[in-house]
Amino acid sequence: MEWRLFARSLMAALICCTALSGVKGLVKKEDIESSLGIIHEVSTKSLGSLCVTEQFRSLTVPIDTLRFESARQKADLAATLLQDLGVAHHNGLQDAISKNILVSDQSVLSARVLAMNATTGTLINCAWWQKQGLEMGGPKKVTETVLEVGHRPTTDYPWYEDADSSPGLRSPKFIESPPNVSYRGWWTYPYYSCSARRWLMSYSVPIPPPGRRGLKGFLSLDVDISHLEVNQCEVRLHETSSKCMTVFHGSHKCHNSTTECIFKSPLHVPTWSRGRYQCHCRKGYYSPHENGIFNGSLVEVAWEEHLENSSDSWQSIFQCLRCAPGCHFCTDPSPCLATYHWPFRITLLTVSVSCVFSTVVLNCYMFKYRKLKVFKVASPIFLSITLLGCATMYLEMAAIFPVLDMYSCIATKWSRHLGFCVTYTALLMKTWRVSLTYRVKSAHKVKLTDKQLLQWMVPILLVMLIYLGTWTLSDTPTAEEIVDHEGLRFKQCAYNWWDHSLAIGEVLFLAWGVRVCYNVRNAESLYNEARLISYAIYNIALVNIMMIAFHLFIFPRAGPDIKYFLGFVRTQLSTTTTIVLVFGPKVIRVLRGQGDQWDNRARSRGVTASFSLNGIGLVSEETPDLYQENEELKEEIQKLAAQIEFMKIVHMEMNNRHIKPKVGGYFTSLNAPMVVHSPLTKQGILNKPPEEL
Repeated sequence: MEWRLFARSLMAALICCTALSGVKGLVKKEDIESSLGIIHEVSTKSLGSLCVTEQFRSLTVPIDTLRFESARQKADLAATLLQDLGVAHHNGLQDAISKNILVSDQSVLSARVLAMNATTGTLINCAWWQKQGLEMGGPKKVTETVLEVGHRPTTDYPWYEDADSSPGLRSPKFIESPPNVSYRGWWTYPYYSCSARRWLMSYSVPIPPPGRRGLKGFLSLDVDISHLEVNQCEVRLHETSSKCMTVFHGSHKCHNSTTECIFKSPLHVPTWSRGRYQCHCRKGYYSPHENGIFNGSLVEVAWEEHLENSSDSWQSIFQCLRCAPGCHFCTDPSPCLATYHWPFRITLLTVSVSCVFSTVVLNCYMFKYRKLKVFKVASPIFLSITLLGCATMYLEMAAIFPVLDMYSCIATKWSRHLGFCVTYTALLMKTWRVSLTYRVKSAHKVKLTDKQLLQWMVPILLVMLIYLGTWTLSDTPTAEEIVDHEGLRFKQCAYNWWDHSLAIGEVLFLAWGVRVCYNVRNAESLYNEARLISYAIYNIALVNIMMIAFHLFIFPRAGPDIKYFLGFVRTQLSTTTTIVLVFGPKVIRVLRGQGDQWDNRARSRGVTASFSLNGIGLVSEETPDLYQENEELKEEIQKLAAQIEFMKIVHMEMNNRHIKPKVGGYFTSLNAPMVVHSPLTKQGILNKPPEEL
């Protein structure tokens, strides 16, 4: 029920405020200003000669009359009855109509019916009813001293028709009727009645005689409009009131560019008064005077002084100043946005972009020398994927370089998480292959090809792509404003449950990688690659945990430059360190000309080419390499022969205690470092023909 009443009142208010929209467009600004001057004169009791000689003062602007439609209809009905019955011999009827029909309306203050001679214009009778305090018993009949019998009404009354007017010729005292509406009479302009001490409007209806002779009637009623409000601010639908007078909307004197007009209706102040508003500084502006809130009456006075060129206070005092860039609210010119030190940021960005190009050059360099054993053993395809992920992570610094917005945040999320996933997954797949090869218990050698590892890697990357794509489309990352320790605002990508969920997944992924690295901590590989990759994975986990601690606990309200620097440090410590650990030793060997030589130290510890980092680096995935297989078979034969010879010598010396160990032989002194030499190689057994053995 309350919503229905609200809807009805809102609809009535909209009708009220739009009924005279066409008429208001025809009202001159000078008429509005002169009417406001009269209103100000009345409200301040500075009536001057108004109530001494004139008795009333009319405005020159119209107001809406649809709110008094019931009173107008009653007046038209009463005029029709009096015209049909005549006003000559029905004095009682005039009294009844005035009392029971016209004055009974709540909006009608007084009503009158005049009977005049149609030829001479002499006043024959006057019935006048007026409300004088409802507590005194309702309407009472009063006499108008000016309208004495035998005298013609003068034009001093706003409700009276001019002598030269006719039903077809309207007096300037009356306003135009609404378009497409036919009234029997006319509404006057609003006027202040000195006798009633209130603002009124009158509706007057002429009653022509039935013939050439007879009595001419005249009916009018006065409507009290003192309850209406003079609102000089712009129209706002959420503030629309049924008391609105649209003709005065927009007549305030606030600076529209810097201030906003707010209508105020204080108590104990006449509703018909000028300057009943306040000028508030708009959003993004401030004023050192009056806290940015100016009284409308003072603004009106300053405006008049501005027109007279007697003072510039309207421009100097009542005009607000623009806040510093980015300030939504301010009281002084202090900055609100954090300062970006662009030379510092450009330097870090240049280093990051240089790292991207260096990564691309390193990838090309590795592709050029991919046939060398140092690269071929380590699976060139996984090395290329690792470099691609590192380049993607470097690009995060370019994404967070400018003032962040929606597109920057999207690029930041994709470059950070996708680069991490590509790099970390490639390294983890290589380490996981080492773990499977190292921990096998059977005599059969496990061989996992690069193609098989890629089949495991693709689902992981696909899950990351689906997650990031769903995140971007359903809940697009945006930038939000945060405040640093100095109270200055800047943009940072918002963090929500999407970020938290992905962070939890990455932490679990890191934990699994650390566990795999721990399992292969004692595994041997050519060029010591398994251990270096484990160090890289440890470093990635440690750096990410440290950076999270820095952001959350040490620098929770750091400025944009510090956050950018922390991102740069995180990228360099994790990405650059990974490249140095994984690719540094390989590039150094190539530069020294040792890229196609075996790792003698690893081979002396029994590590063969087939067990190189994962055992697959040199295993052909299409056709077998006979040369490689022969090399591996020779190595196995040498190892077996060395073990047999070693056991023969040990058995011989155990059964012959009198034989002393040979200096430099297999059984040296306890203080000498124990070095196991191949007896077959040392004694030239392999170089002897089988029959000599």
